[in-house]
Amino acid sequence: MLPVLAILGPGIISGSVDNDAGGIATYSVAGANFGYSLLWVLFITTFALILTQEIGARMGLVTGKGLAALIREKFGIKWTTFVMFILFVANIGTIAAEFAGIAAALEIFNISRFFSIPIAAIFVFFLITKGGFKNLEKFFLILSILYLVYIPSAFLAKPDWLLGIKSLVIPHLDFSKSYFLALIATIGTTITPWGQFFIQDYVVDKKLTHADLNVERADVFTGSFLTNFISFFIIIACAATLFVTHHPITNAGDAALALKPLVGNFASLLFAIGLLNASIFGASLVPISTSYVATEAFGFESGLDFSFKEAPIFYGIFAFLLIFCAILVLLPFVPLIQILVISQAINAILLIPILVFIYLLSNDERLLGKYKNNRAVNIILIISLTLIALTSLVYFGTLFLG
Repeated sequence: MLPVLAILGPGIISGSVDNDAGGIATYSVAGANFGYSLLWVLFITTFALILTQEIGARMGLVTGKGLAALIREKFGIKWTTFVMFILFVANIGTIAAEFAGIAAALEIFNISRFFSIPIAAIFVFFLITKGGFKNLEKFFLILSILYLVYIPSAFLAKPDWLLGIKSLVIPHLDFSKSYFLALIATIGTTITPWGQFFIQDYVVDKKLTHADLNVERADVFTGSFLTNFISFFIIIACAATLFVTHHPITNAGDAALALKPLVGNFASLLFAIGLLNASIFGASLVPISTSYVATEAFGFESGLDFSFKEAPIFYGIFAFLLIFCAILVLLPFVPLIQILVISQAINAILLIPILVFIYLLSNDERLLGKYKNNRAVNIILIISLTLIALTSLVYFGTLFLG
């Protein structure tokens, strides 16, 4: 049992952090504006998330290398530089969203963002640089457990459970522009470009091998299921309250405040705690994922078991992202909403070449041998890639071309 527990972590943590501040906001808005009607998207994206995360974990276990290193080796430095630049720009928007989530959650408790954001940035910096890999993994697993606060929040809202279950398995389509954008955002917040890099880097840093594949698959399945299991309750809580009372919101902080007069202080408090937890989680892992990718892509030392002196580029990128994104959220003249929207669009487009790279690499027999994709995985991956590509292109076109 202990050897099995030692392997667990990458799948659960990688899956859970998909429910970061942006994810919580997306699901809150989906429930508040469209009720139960987008729940079926969660059912489908669960399988797509399991598939893409399993491929990333498998490639990391077999090759001992992260996705960025494999892209550099197989496709050259030009493609690697292009992908790294776009990912870096997009992740700045995502990290800024995490700090905005921290600010929104603590402002519910009357704590100013000019106090909360600097403290949060300092806390995250020392947590990552001084924690060590094993201690950090334990901490992140605890944060994963804290997502469970959304479950009682949903029960306190007294939703229509029968309608919720039906909506989960019976697709509903509304051809309005706002519904379609919410649908794409729900897909995009579950399967992210940085998440694909993170799972592969994580299993490499944890020093797992192909002998751990079966247990790691169970880990990935559990993490992917849990992330959308929690998402289900977030949408349910907002659908049963804010949608019914026609109370539109624009972010997760609005949802936590709006729940208070409808279902009481306790449910609102749980929702706010969940948002704070998700934001700290994301503010820790998205910058670390970016550091992993950038340093690995260009051959610098990277890993949480290295000290700052041993891996200065790795931790330097991490520190820069924390400081820069914290300042973005604090400056009143910075158009944060525009930054977040543009970063989501970039992420949507970036996901297409990333999935193409993943498809090509995971079918390379010289690279993976008997661990390459089988036919069933390829069929599902091609279908997923095609649908994500189409929705991403429509999302991008809608944002910039109307």
